[in-house]
Parts: sequence; structure tokens; C-alpha cells
Amino acid sequence: MDNLWKEEAIQDDMLRMMFACCHPEIETENQITLILKTLCGFSTAEIAKTFLTSEDTISKRLYRTKEFFRQKKINLKIPSEEALKSRNEAVLNSIYLLFNEGYNSTSSDELIRKDLIEEAMLLCKLLAENKKTQQPETFALMALMCFHSSRSAGRQTPEGEIILLDYQDRSKWSNELIVAGNDYLNKAAFGDSISSYHIEAAIAFEHCTATTFETTNWARILELYDWLCRLSPSYITEMNRAVVILKLQGATEALIALQNIAGKKELESYYLYHSLLGEVYSKQLETKKAITHFEKAMHLTKSEREKSLLAEKINVLSS
Repeated sequence: MDNLWKEEAIQDDMLRMMFACCHPEIETENQITLILKTLCGFSTAEIAKTFLTSEDTISKRLYRTKEFFRQKKINLKIPSEEALKSRNEAVLNSIYLLFNEGYNSTSSDELIRKDLIEEAMLLCKLLAENKKTQQPETFALMALMCFHSSRSAGRQTPEGEIILLDYQDRSKWSNELIVAGNDYLNKAAFGDSISSYHIEAAIAFEHCTATTFETTNWARILELYDWLCRLSPSYITEMNRAVVILKLQGATEALIALQNIAGKKELESYYLYHSLLGEVYSKQLETKKAITHFEKAMHLTKSEREKSLLAEKINVLSS
């Protein structure tokens, strides 16, 4: 590999391979699936979670992508500088998904996998330091990961149980990472376009700089989610927006927001969707509906930490 790639183009073996997987004739979601499976070591179940789809769909996607490489007899070759830039989107997306799996692990006994978080941040840092890949969204993603990582120490009890944002000890948050995130966000402020990473980093900034949960600027965060829904619409974004609406406007308005995306097959098998519905119904004092959705969420998640938190919510409602 060292002889095949120009050292000045991409310095890290993993990044070189990631760019190689992003062949322009392959759909972006297939590029990312291949990277997550072959280079990041994700299981089929973990990839299915990131795309809100079935394991069977992911298996077929992987097979088709590998067949494409075989049939076309594509060899790993050095992408041009322009090709590096055009493939940057899929590489950044893969790094982001790698980070997300570390931040909230799908099936590990650990809620937080520091090894994946560190790997994702290292890869993004390499991109941010390379002149050929120093794009605004690269710095924005780095800022986003710094902000999220800054809260890691406050997200769990010493026994490993989940502490929700409302109850986290903010003195445990890393001020060093918050400052670094702010620095990267400032570096991302160039060019003529705004990426989803810019907006998500801005949302994370609001959370990190609020002195207490109560003083969080929820109105500003809702504005940012409205913007994100227009720029990069997704079910996950709509769900996160509903969480903010729940904080600002109450359960009735949050339920209306969720009903706009209800009935989608992808969401019916997503545990966080049912967990959120359980939260909304519990606020409306519809205990039976709340417990039903919390139980669905427990059945769908493979995380023991998530199951423990959901079981606690059910116990509170049942008592």
C-alpha cells in the first residue's frame, strides 16, 4: 500500500482505503456500507441500525457492491486530488457513523466505546490537517465530535448506568474539548455552503455552553432543527426535533410532530422512536400506551444499558 499511494495525498492507511472504497459509480449508501463493514469492522446489525433498515437489506447491499468490484475488476488506485474532494462526503459520513456507534453502542455491553470515538476523531483530524481535504464540512464534523465527546464523563454512573442530559453533572464535562470544538467550528466558517455537520455542531454547541439544563436555549435549538430538516431531511432529525418541541411546547405538540412521520416501516423497528413515544405518552398521563412503547423499545434494542433505563421507566409508571 505504501508504494501504491502517494504519501502526500493521504497519510493514513485507513483513510486511503476509505477513499478507495468510494468509487464514483457506486451509490453513496453502498460506499458507506462497504467502509463500515470491511474497514471499520461493523456487524451487519450495527450497519442496519445506522441506515434504519433490515440486516437482509444490508447483506444484499454488501454482496452487490463486492460484485461490482469483482466484475469491473477495479483495483485500488490513486484518486486524483479532485477525486479526493468529491469522495470526501462519503468518507466523512462513514467517520460520523463510526463515531456514533462509539458514542451510543448498538450491541456492546458498554454504552460508550472510547476506542471507536478515538478512531473516528483521529481519522477526521487527519483529514482536517491535510490540505487536500480541508473542506468546511471536515472542520464542522470535527467540531461536532468534540462537543459530543466533551460530555462523555457525565453520561454514566460509576456502575455504567445511563444518566440523561437533564441530570448530568456538567462539571464533569471536558472544557478542553468544548474549546477545541469551538475552534474547529470557527475554522469551518468559510466557503459558500452550510452542511448538516455545521448545523448539528451548532446544536451541540448550545447544549455544551448552557450552564444548566434549564437555561438551555431550546428556542434556538428548535430553529436549528427546523433548518436541518430542510437541509437534510431524515426520520432521525424529525425525531430529535420532536424532543425539542416536547421541551418547549409540551407533549401534545410533540405527538403531532411525531404523527407526521408515523407509519413508516423503518421507524417501527427503531427502538428510539418507541422510546420517544413512550416518553410523550407518559407526559400525557397515558400510562398504558407509554408502557407499551417502552416495552417495544426494550425488545428492539440490544444494549443492556438501554434496556436497564427503559425497565426503570416502566417500573416508575407501573408503581
